[in-house]
Amino acid sequence: MNPYRIFKIVPLSVLQMLARFVAWIILRMPSASIMRTVKINIALIAPALSELQKQALTKEIIYHQCLTSIESIKSWAMPPDWSIAQICDVHNKDILLEGLASPNGMLAIVPHLGTWEMMNAWLNQFGSPTIMYKPVKGDITNDFILQGRARLNATLVPTDGSGVKAVFKTLKQGGFSIVLPDHVPDPSGGVIVPFFGIETLTSTLASKLASKTKCALVGLSCIRRDDGRGFDIYCYKLDDPALYDRDTATAAYALNQAMERMIEDNYSHYMWGYRRFKHIPIIDNPYNTDEANLAAFIRKYNASADNR
Repeated sequence: MNPYRIFKIVPLSVLQMLARFVAWIILRMPSASIMRTVKINIALIAPALSELQKQALTKEIIYHQCLTSIESIKSWAMPPDWSIAQICDVHNKDILLEGLASPNGMLAIVPHLGTWEMMNAWLNQFGSPTIMYKPVKGDITNDFILQGRARLNATLVPTDGSGVKAVFKTLKQGGFSIVLPDHVPDPSGGVIVPFFGIETLTSTLASKLASKTKCALVGLSCIRRDDGRGFDIYCYKLDDPALYDRDTATAAYALNQAMERMIEDNYSHYMWGYRRFKHIPIIDNPYNTDEANLAAFIRKYNASADNR
């Protein structure tokens, strides 16, 4: 029996309580990897914040990320109807429906913002999306996630050339797909463009698909309600012509800007525990450097930004 099955039995409210306790422990472990990653990301993108502001933001981010992790596991353990029942309000649903009606297909742009896994079941009500899936480490964990996603209408394809072709075919046939465009790609699959003001390696997959198919682009996020009871879905119309530019750097930068606007609405719900800035030309990997070098880079970068 897969040990993750216990998540099917334990109520969500109890799991959320456990997640808050884990977050409480992490916040008292400054040397923890996730704490260091969050602090570095905040230092990079928000250097003007005071230390007190950074501490408060770090606390919110850690709590939300722990909650998102345990809520995602719960959603994989439960049938799709359970996840759908957790959705309370859908903001600007007409944007999504308009995108789905596009004869050129629709590409849902889903950053690591909120509990996106909870939204999958809800989104699958509108058709059979083609989604790229990269196996996670550990057979038990991977089997559990695959079984959870196999209950949906989605067709899972590998994150390689064959998977890209499958997504392209789906869009050409007027179907839809879902992309998380803020993954750090292999260098061959990305360009260096700003994300929250930091020039970093950025995926070009979504931009290339949009340029070739002229599909509708719709941003989606699934945000936990303030009272902790359920989730709201937010739909964003992404119609900047630059998103379809044949120049991949132009299009990727436009997509980063679109994601920034989505994230700024619910800043602390973004997965800042992810090492998004692993490839910065000037400093390479800031997560492998010491505090003195990181501080020097931030000062240098801010000075060059002021001169641009």
